[in-house]
Amino acid sequence: MLLEAFYHVPRDKWAYAYDAETIHLRVRTQRDDVEQVFVWTGDKYNWDGTFAEILMEKVAHDHMFDFWEVEVSPKFKRLSYLFKLVKGDEIVYATDKGISHDTPYPPGGNYEFAYIHEIDVFKVPEWAKEAVFYQIMPERFANGDPSNDPKGVQPWGGKPTRENFFGGDLQGVLDHLDDLVDLGINAIYFTPLFKAPSNHKYDTVDYKNVDPHFGDNTLLKKVVDACHERGIRVMLDAVFNHCSEQFPPFQDVVKNGPNSKYKDWFHINDYPLEVRDGIPTYDTFGFFANMPKFNTANPEVKQYLLGVAEYWIKEIKLDGWRLDVADEIDHHFWRDFRQVVKAANPEAYIVGEVWSDSLNWLLGDQFDSVMNYPFADKVLEFFNGGMDGYGFANSMGALIMRYPQQTNEVIFNLLCSHDTPRLLTRLGCDKRKLKLSVVFLFTYMGTPCIFYGDEVGIRGEGDPDCRQCMVWDPAKQDRELYDFYKLMIALRKKHPALRKGRFRFLQAEENNPCIIYERADNQIHFTIWMNNTDQHQTLSHPMETNDWRDALTEEPVKPEKGIMNIGLDPYGYRILYRHLK
Repeated sequence: MLLEAFYHVPRDKWAYAYDAETIHLRVRTQRDDVEQVFVWTGDKYNWDGTFAEILMEKVAHDHMFDFWEVEVSPKFKRLSYLFKLVKGDEIVYATDKGISHDTPYPPGGNYEFAYIHEIDVFKVPEWAKEAVFYQIMPERFANGDPSNDPKGVQPWGGKPTRENFFGGDLQGVLDHLDDLVDLGINAIYFTPLFKAPSNHKYDTVDYKNVDPHFGDNTLLKKVVDACHERGIRVMLDAVFNHCSEQFPPFQDVVKNGPNSKYKDWFHINDYPLEVRDGIPTYDTFGFFANMPKFNTANPEVKQYLLGVAEYWIKEIKLDGWRLDVADEIDHHFWRDFRQVVKAANPEAYIVGEVWSDSLNWLLGDQFDSVMNYPFADKVLEFFNGGMDGYGFANSMGALIMRYPQQTNEVIFNLLCSHDTPRLLTRLGCDKRKLKLSVVFLFTYMGTPCIFYGDEVGIRGEGDPDCRQCMVWDPAKQDRELYDFYKLMIALRKKHPALRKGRFRFLQAEENNPCIIYERADNQIHFTIWMNNTDQHQTLSHPMETNDWRDALTEEPVKPEKGIMNIGLDPYGYRILYRHLK
């Protein structure tokens, strides 16, 4: 065994309480090295009376490592444990003291999970596990009230730029809520709604008032109430990293310099506030002088922004916050943010914008989830032909092992957004590849999100081209694509196994872009077969029973002599299922 590859620590994603009764343990070993891993468990105060040896399951792998996992439910909420690794005749024991071939004498030297305190259990909103999100940029969704249009508004459907406006507003959203219900949407993520000079509104001037070009606070409450009546949750975008240069406290610093009572609200490096050689004399988002960065460690700033977060939760019964540029704000602020928001609404869903490994924010004291851009990157790389099935399974295994199961169940999975090219464009405008990607999205773990208009075939390169006006003329919509999205959403919502069941690759080979994977709970077992090539393929896999059906047609599908053979058209897929009880 390559002992240097073994890894475990008794904390964070490697040893954590999943609920008040259950502890999850994980270990890492070299890829295809160790044959079996067992965990010896017991109570340190009565080891002999509580001892159990449990076989761990190999649940994922990447290109270097295998990952093993097991659930343990200690009778007295205390867990003392060590690991036994087996390869042929070689047996190795891993304890808190180190790794040895010598048989240990537990519980001395064991790893310890001292006690499951329910107050410490990382709890995520249950409704987020059931959600299918739809991201809306209000300025580009629908113009329901031309009377509030900005000056110089352009005709709907024109070419988007960084500066132009098309008049989308909250009334337009209200007018089309039933269209979202028809699609199957049960959660909306709005990009910023509050008063700001730009079309995207990520440069807030007034955090407690809706931008007048979108409507007003009363209309926002009406929209949220109408959503709730239809079973739709609502998540708003919080821009707490920075504000607009027109934000009144910042203007006070511009005017009064070091004598301003708000000077410590921002990170001022020199006076006067100006741009020198392209760099502002104060910290900003990027180097954009019009978006000065808040000093969120300042008590007054913290009180103000946390007050905003609490205000909207209470004022409109908001269901969640998406947090812009979340990784550039201090952890102390986010810990207090969670306390305030969860006190106002314990079921509020908190999603941070972090584009890379986000474990530091996902240990139960800050966010519930993050925008899973790494998921989108790997999925689109695979379905664009950039890797084989083996590489894809490695990539997804690495992503799954980044976080505790609680987070994986509500990780905010998206394939594109207002910050990326459109999905169809990213896939070379090949609708077959788009469908494979969307099938994967809706049959994978986590909380899926659609960017408005993807379901009707909107295209667009990166910002600002991706921020096209929504297409409402049925003659200009891809209605076949819409029906496909509707079908996949309905399938996911119908079957808990596709939302909460275990995920595992069954077939993912080198030099082969075809994959088979499964989702299963204790009620139903799904297998998903994908041909990610431009040629007809027949995929084969052992199947022990003959009670499989096609999930979309309900036609029986039977194996031959214990082998299931599925013929697939180029970039085709098939979803099979069987009941377990």
